[in-house]
Amino acid sequence: MPSLPSKNVFMIGLNEFNHEKLKSIRNFDSYTFHGLIPPEEAEDADDYNIPVMLNELEKKLIKFNGSVDAIVTYIDFPISMMTPILRPKFGLTSPSLESILKCQHKYWGRVVQKEIVPDAVPRFCALDPFADDPYASVDLKFPFWLKPVKSVGSYLGFRIKNRREFDRAVGVIRKYIGRMAEPFNAILDRAEVPAEIRKVDGSFCIAEQIIGGRQCTLEGYVFNGKVNIYGVVDSIRHANKSTFFHYDYPSRLPVSVQKRMTAITEDVLAHIGYDNHPFNIEFFWNQSTGKIWLLEINTRISQSHSDLFEKVDGASNHQITVELGMGRDPAFPKRKGEYNRASKFFYRKWEDAIVTRVPTPEEIAEIQRDVPGSLIDVKVAEGVRLYDLNEQDSYSYDLAWIFLGANNYRDLGRKYRECVERLRFEFKQADLLPPGQRIESQP
Repeated sequence: MPSLPSKNVFMIGLNEFNHEKLKSIRNFDSYTFHGLIPPEEAEDADDYNIPVMLNELEKKLIKFNGSVDAIVTYIDFPISMMTPILRPKFGLTSPSLESILKCQHKYWGRVVQKEIVPDAVPRFCALDPFADDPYASVDLKFPFWLKPVKSVGSYLGFRIKNRREFDRAVGVIRKYIGRMAEPFNAILDRAEVPAEIRKVDGSFCIAEQIIGGRQCTLEGYVFNGKVNIYGVVDSIRHANKSTFFHYDYPSRLPVSVQKRMTAITEDVLAHIGYDNHPFNIEFFWNQSTGKIWLLEINTRISQSHSDLFEKVDGASNHQITVELGMGRDPAFPKRKGEYNRASKFFYRKWEDAIVTRVPTPEEIAEIQRDVPGSLIDVKVAEGVRLYDLNEQDSYSYDLAWIFLGANNYRDLGRKYRECVERLRFEFKQADLLPPGQRIESQP
């Protein structure tokens, strides 16, 4: 019996790391994966020109000598917003661009969330950082969060404790917000947006009440109107309450809390008309009061979680992206992996410096051989100044991502310490900015 022709899956920004993760998905050999836009370009916001990028993507797909069976991505803004624009042109199932924007536009998102789950939404307000007195629009007490209506990876997000910090943050935001605002506005122009939301474009910010508790992410998808949650991942922060330390899977939150979060997710996604697409939605649970807060909705899988799912469930969450892109209901495995627990650790440096040495490929390979279940992805290169790295949070710099699998959390911690002890990074001083002070300059 002749084999069926493979399906052509176009993945925008496909890189080597994620191509390896794709190998764990069901029926991997039945797909041919094609990269669209080199990964370094897809993740470089300094060069985003949305009309040009969309035009080039469409031309490549039209010229392709074969069937276009799926157009997908795992990359955040603006790539995640391009697939719902491209898919209808090739007859592929797609969520509406408006439903994507109701998740990605922080202010619009809060407005629609408040309509359906008001008890899970913190107080918020929009403000124009370019106004003569931006603070006049703020009706929240200190402390509060200040962030653009569209950002990536906590870029230009600040925890504001007083008026002095507010004014300093606004100065930084004014200088750099155009990096995200311009491409975001180009996408907004393609959607049907209510007039009251249209006024709050990508050059605006949102101030939000501080919320907290134990944080987690529900990874799921919607297929033909039905919400499916296939995993819950805990997000553990450093003591500054702003910077992530590690992600743990499976979650240790009570099942009853996870069910309440699932119910909120179902209500919100149905309310905004989100369908036939993956998502991950972040929550806080206040253990003392029982309060659940909805933090944000991302319109893609989390590549940070891909290795965790592979280690515990036996397939990366790329299976969700690919099969939904094909118009199929993904049948994701459960607890079919090699390990009971898995984590992604962020190995960071807290002050500016110039990198003079990174671990060699041979050193990384040796660590991975000696520490079962380890996978290390170095994020910096020799000669790089940490200050110049893109899309870092406002308080630290990523040196490496350390993925680990183990049978319990104690072993995860032991393996992490061993990896860190053996990772040889070296630095030299570069007019060091103390922790938390990057707000005075480029974040």
